[in-house]
Amino acid sequence: MTGCVFCEIAGGDRPADVVLDEPEFVAFLDVRPVFPGHTLLVPRLHLETLEDLPSSLAGPLATTVRRLATAVRVATAAQGTFVAINNTVSQSVPHLHVHVVPRTKGDGLRGFFWPRTGYASDAQREQIRSGIASALPDP
Repeated sequence: MTGCVFCEIAGGDRPADVVLDEPEFVAFLDVRPVFPGHTLLVPRLHLETLEDLPSSLAGPLATTVRRLATAVRVATAAQGTFVAINNTVSQSVPHLHVHVVPRTKGDGLRGFFWPRTGYASDAQREQIRSGIASALPDP
């Protein structure tokens, strides 16, 4: 869709730190992460909310989220992950996307207040991006 940031990333027309590039989905590091390794998974097809997701993509989305959650946890040495989808409210880009956020006990994240951070350097961002991409289990 013209003017959609996530469609531009999925189409290769906008740069992003891509960790997964597959026919139906693309995943990349969030530019304003809650914690380093915070990754967004988007369908290539422009869909605004979860309700718009065709049934044929529901299973593949869940499988891909599961793979991505594993990779984020492994690559960031986190104890677990937080997985979330916003529908319209709090959805900064009107394109369906799944947040996969690395979590560690005592990391300070409480409720739905998500303080945003950044990466210490481009090198740190690239190290985490390549770590997630390398840790992705096979489909």
